Amino acid sequence: MFLKDLQILQFKNIGEAKITLSPKVNCFLGNNGAGKTTVLDALYYLSFCKSFFNPIDSQNIKHDQDFFMLDANFENNEEEIRVYCGLERGEKKRFKKNQKEYERLADHIGTIPLVMIAPADTHLIREGSDKRRKLMDGIIAQYNRGYLETLLQYNRTLAQRNAMLKHFWAEGRKLDATAFEVFDEQLHAFGTDIHNERKRFLEGYLPIFSSFYKNISADTEQVSLQYESYLHEKPLSEWLNMTRQNDLRAQFTTKGIHKDDLQFMIGDHPLKKFGSQGQQKSFVIAMRLAQFDYLKDLKSKKPILLLDDIFDKLDDHRVAALMEMVADDHFGQIFITDANLHRVPELFENQKMPIKKFEVSSGQIKEVDNG
Repeated sequence: MFLKDLQILQFKNIGEAKITLSPKVNCFLGNNGAGKTTVLDALYYLSFCKSFFNPIDSQNIKHDQDFFMLDANFENNEEEIRVYCGLERGEKKRFKKNQKEYERLADHIGTIPLVMIAPADTHLIREGSDKRRKLMDGIIAQYNRGYLETLLQYNRTLAQRNAMLKHFWAEGRKLDATAFEVFDEQLHAFGTDIHNERKRFLEGYLPIFSSFYKNISADTEQVSLQYESYLHEKPLSEWLNMTRQNDLRAQFTTKGIHKDDLQFMIGDHPLKKFGSQGQQKSFVIAMRLAQFDYLKDLKSKKPILLLDDIFDKLDDHRVAALMEMVADDHFGQIFITDANLHRVPELFENQKMPIKKFEVSSGQIKEVDNG
């Protein structure tokens, strides 16, 4: 699958742009703040129905404008796929595939497989467990639409159970186990399915991740991902029954798959505390490249790969190893940004790959000659 052309209107700091892309490598070059990353975020939006960086849709409309519009033509095995997204202030965003509007945005997820690697990925290491759960869930949802629906049902049921806990506590009522039976049965069923799917995903994903990290680091460091879940120990139904009184005092559900986590390790130590900036960035890059391979094998098509400012905090060896992998035909269409006007073109100059260069300045995008 690859993107043939893209039109952007009033999205973030880009007023208007229409570009035709290479099926292989597309470089967006320019100073920081020029709009390079906005192009990549527009593609991410067309795949996931949201921004990679800002979850508040209205804040992605260009300042002092009333709407934004994204329109793209993709090709997948000679099939044309046109994806449109539009948002007006105060209105719901609209998504269309081949001019037919979606009733539910969730039905679009997975249509355009895409992997983004960005500096913000290090938040996976630094921030809370919810970020790491979203990583797992986002990957699984791209190939298993039933999983996303199950996750939504779990979260709705969890919110209802938490609301009842707060109500009982506020009223000073004695805990009535029968009042929670329906919620607990549903949470057990949904949570068990989610836990099993996360385990299946990680069983296939972890060996791929380890291989990518080994290549980036020249096999000089041992790293691992460890899946933590209360459901490893006992069924969710038992946890909910055991902790009901504690849940009442806390006024929320303290055990469940909404507390799952991934521990990132370097050797026997947490990466967050003991990994250098280069090691941490190598770790998340390897995770995203493993995501690419995992989706490629499951969906039998290569996701689009977005590489945003990937060179920062990487030593020369890691940059060379990464670019050697990227330049290989193993990947499909690639979008890459850099503030250095010459580095990326020079890295690809000896590769027999179609490449297009675009200079981005003050929200304006101009294709430049490869000569």
